[in-house]
Amino acid sequence: MTSEESSNRPDARALLSASAPHDELLAGLSQELRREEQRLWCPLGKTGLVVSRLGLGAGPLGDESLSDDDAEVLLRTALDLGVRVFDTAPSYGQSEARIGRLFSRSPELRDLAVVFTKGGYGVPGTPDWTPEVITRGIDRALATMCISHLDAFMLHSCPPRDDLIEPLVQAKRAGKIRAIGYSGDGDALLWAVRSGGFDVIECSVNLVDQEALGSALPEAIAQGMGVVAKRTLMNAAFEREHAIYTQRLRAAYPERRYGWVELAVRFAAYAPDVHCALVGTRRKEKLAELLGHVRKGPLPPSLSEDVRSRFLMHAENWRGVI
Repeated sequence: MTSEESSNRPDARALLSASAPHDELLAGLSQELRREEQRLWCPLGKTGLVVSRLGLGAGPLGDESLSDDDAEVLLRTALDLGVRVFDTAPSYGQSEARIGRLFSRSPELRDLAVVFTKGGYGVPGTPDWTPEVITRGIDRALATMCISHLDAFMLHSCPPRDDLIEPLVQAKRAGKIRAIGYSGDGDALLWAVRSGGFDVIECSVNLVDQEALGSALPEAIAQGMGVVAKRTLMNAAFEREHAIYTQRLRAAYPERRYGWVELAVRFAAYAPDVHCALVGTRRKEKLAELLGHVRKGPLPPSLSEDVRSRFLMHAENWRGVI
């Protein structure tokens, strides 16, 4: 346990000592449980959904080199750990199909999961970015994942298109989706927030990609929208070359002083106005490690401020990565 945690948590030994009054013991334990719940669970704006602070970005789940059985183990482990958000897309290989395999084999697990997918493309015989492809894409996702409704269906990084909102509204009225979402960054993200047509947004939030924290997210929160952070770990730019993020890391952190993974996941999971931060992994051990970091709570204020200031020094030139 870190010093920051120990200063905020009740002393378990004191609570359990024979001299501690029974009511004091129960009150202390209840307070600790509430604190833990607040760290790990969060209402997703006004959607009525409750999400885990850490969500599974299911892109790696679609990797063909990952077996179906290993993919199922990863999904089951996520739910066992309390990582209840599965974020997928038709462009993520076998990801949706593998989520469907889990729910077809264990339908009782559906109520434990919050399932997001995306669309606007990828339906055979239907032009991309048309109202028809939205409607058919939702039906395709429901059938592929063996579920009766999606918790959110998001337009996937498309330019502003007011004509694509109406089929989403119709799907919500029909009970096929619970929330209407947009996944993207930059000017299109601001359009989605200001259009009044969306319930949830998903955008990049990490150590070197924080444009959305400046205006889009505060405006979204003011409207009661849910906010999901993606690219939390910067596509592992601290381990392998990324076209944009690696250079940004070198510029913002010329002297490496931190453990990148813990710093990144705790920053994003508790960034201002963020309800859930997504991480992509195909290893259950890695997911457990990441959740362990999130359980520690937010970064100390001084460290969080340092992360923000390092980005703000470059903010004029560092737009959100689409």
